[in-house]
Amino acid sequence: MPLLPGAEPYRHHGGPVGVLLCHGFTGSPQSLRPWAEELAAAGFTVSLPLLPGHGTRWQDMQVTRWEDWYAEVERELLALADACEQVFVCALSMGGALALRLAAVHGPAVSGLVLVNPSVRSDNPASVLLPVLRHLVPSVRGISDDIAQPGVSEGGYDRTPLNAAWSLGGLWRDVRRRLPQVTQPVLLFRSPQDHVVSPANSELVLARISSTDVTERLCQRSFHVATLDHDAAEIFTASLDFIRRLAPAHAAGVTRVESDDHHG
Repeated sequence: MPLLPGAEPYRHHGGPVGVLLCHGFTGSPQSLRPWAEELAAAGFTVSLPLLPGHGTRWQDMQVTRWEDWYAEVERELLALADACEQVFVCALSMGGALALRLAAVHGPAVSGLVLVNPSVRSDNPASVLLPVLRHLVPSVRGISDDIAQPGVSEGGYDRTPLNAAWSLGGLWRDVRRRLPQVTQPVLLFRSPQDHVVSPANSELVLARISSTDVTERLCQRSFHVATLDHDAAEIFTASLDFIRRLAPAHAAGVTRVESDDHHG
């Protein structure tokens, strides 16, 4: 299947600090591309993969499971860890659950997390029916484009495939169990007006992780996809500050580049 416009993965080879970006459920790299480009412009090595089953048509997602989505971001994390001295993970929505699992499983390989409206639990009471419903109804109305700014799209599906939604529940359960194993610094952005993910998700993450360096910031003017909304610039700036503070390798890399330019 041809990719939807803007759904292409994005990669940039930069300095000794890597950043992995994880998009959300039924979304695509389009939701995070401006953020990825901002990180690349700041000199970081950046990877924004397309999750399996995403970026084409919702039917392609029916045959994928959370283990497939996680395997993709894990592969990218390990590749960045091989190439870079430090790696940070930035994520939106379900991408936040994938990022938290990476942090819990890979420990020191992840230097910090930037989470935007992370999802770690179901907010829909009907989700208890998914084990049966997914055999009867292939899809329901989609969750894409919860964006306050008019005329902006994240390039997601207009239908939610129920097989995949059922599998997502398995990811959430796994991640909730692992939250105490997350010890890395965390910068968490939350939109008070989020029509996809309730505030209970961020509250749960902040209550259960073992991290001591934790900052929560509110995106007052944005809906769920805050990375493409009115608060996007603040997210990009704050995440750059967060990574620079925790990444001596980046400062060393920048100094080396400046000094090379100077002597050149």
